[in-house]
Amino acid sequence: MMKVHFLPNVITAFGLSCGLFVIFKMNMTPLNGATEEVLTVTCAILLLAALADLVDGAIARALKAESEFGGLFDSLADAITFGVGPPVMVLKSLSIEPGTEMSFFLTIGAMVYTVCGVLRLVRFNIMGHTERQDPIVGDAQKKNFTGLPIPAAAAATVSSNLFLVSQDAKLVFDLSETVREWTMFSIMLLLGYFMISRWKFPSFKSLHIRVASFQLVLSTVLLAVLIFYGILHHFPLVFLLVSWGYLLIAWSLSITRLIAGRKSKTLEDFEPDEEDPFNS
Repeated sequence: MMKVHFLPNVITAFGLSCGLFVIFKMNMTPLNGATEEVLTVTCAILLLAALADLVDGAIARALKAESEFGGLFDSLADAITFGVGPPVMVLKSLSIEPGTEMSFFLTIGAMVYTVCGVLRLVRFNIMGHTERQDPIVGDAQKKNFTGLPIPAAAAATVSSNLFLVSQDAKLVFDLSETVREWTMFSIMLLLGYFMISRWKFPSFKSLHIRVASFQLVLSTVLLAVLIFYGILHHFPLVFLLVSWGYLLIAWSLSITRLIAGRKSKTLEDFEPDEEDPFNS
């Protein structure tokens, strides 16, 4: 009889509920009704879902409560929350009339993003199965991810969408609705590609920073103050910088590895895979 552990799956269900709430809330929002305030609230709920996605796995590992049911449930929840939720937010926040050329392109962009996100989760499950059978592969997978993780892609998508309608963006530039639509279309395609790509993205489990205790405490306090201030007064900008900062760091590491060449051991873990993981 299959054993189902209670606590990790309750947290997964909570994250799924957050994603479903965002989708249903945006579907009930009328055309031109997705204001900055509405998008801020839905982005915050998605961040809560991302936190739940991080916590459920950590608790399952700590309690040694990992199970096949939990893994499949987590992937299905991520597919809905981070694969369907962000495109729905983008489409509902843009003033697009049905049947227009722009509505067609944005629908295609949303579909590409969602399909690539689902494929990313399928590959993650396959590689997780391989990890359990081969300890060497497992150690490599703990250092980084092959392909952009879907929660990170969701954060980059919704943060961009929120920033483009925010007052912070209007202080810098005034984008027309057409430019904003094409920008979000391009972002969804770009993130869709990197989710199924063979590029490496760092895992937080592999981060080891060696600094003195006093410096660590001081840096943590200063960083926390800056983040809290930014969240309270410039949430769209801070959210954008954090979500895209992760992508820029990963891209920089991979590009540096490609420039250094295979003979160099520098950033060897960030060399893109030669074999297609979907065929493994």
